Amino acid sequence: MTCFFNNVIFLYQRVFETTFIGRKSIIKERFSKKYRHPILDSKLTIKRLNAEARCMTKARRLGVHTPALYAVDPELHSLTFEFVEGSSVKEILLDMGTQGIIEERISDIATQIGDAIAKLHDGGLIHGDLTTSNMLVKSDSNQLVLIDFGLSFISTLPEDKAVDLYVLERALISMHSSCGDVMERILDAYRKSSKQWCSTLNKLAQVRQRGRKRSMVG
Repeated sequence: MTCFFNNVIFLYQRVFETTFIGRKSIIKERFSKKYRHPILDSKLTIKRLNAEARCMTKARRLGVHTPALYAVDPELHSLTFEFVEGSSVKEILLDMGTQGIIEERISDIATQIGDAIAKLHDGGLIHGDLTTSNMLVKSDSNQLVLIDFGLSFISTLPEDKAVDLYVLERALISMHSSCGDVMERILDAYRKSSKQWCSTLNKLAQVRQRGRKRSMVG
């Protein structure tokens, strides 16, 4: 793997562009956590790495568009993905917020988001970090692609699904309020696509009242 171009460093990981077998790709590398014993840290990091790979693979099986996973390297604690040409939903909505709303495009993006989340949730998969930064729209097809399954996990609980939606709702309110009620459009699509939407949206109403913190009752 050679020729990385951009290098973005987060608290416990870095993400950068590279090439993999002649294809433009993305590497996500997890750092060691120095406060943990090295052997324990390696085991936990590899476990999290494999979990992310499994969740992304499961999402693709459920019909959700994600970058193709090219390689998992347990020694370097890294994942190599397909590079997706396109813009993040965050960038698209921020541009619309300043340059003018394009109703048809917002409606299309919101519908794709609601449909994708419904597929995840009905398949028992929680994304864990549903923000507009973790959603891309491909330049050539306007196809929505979900990325970053690092916090994803398996669950069929309406509570977990509701918190997933709540995280997205708060992100939209804080970053994209000038684009109107995008979340309502997303939930409309979610209702149409999910067979289990009723219990999830009932729970979402409770989560909204208390915030994302899980209730200790029941």
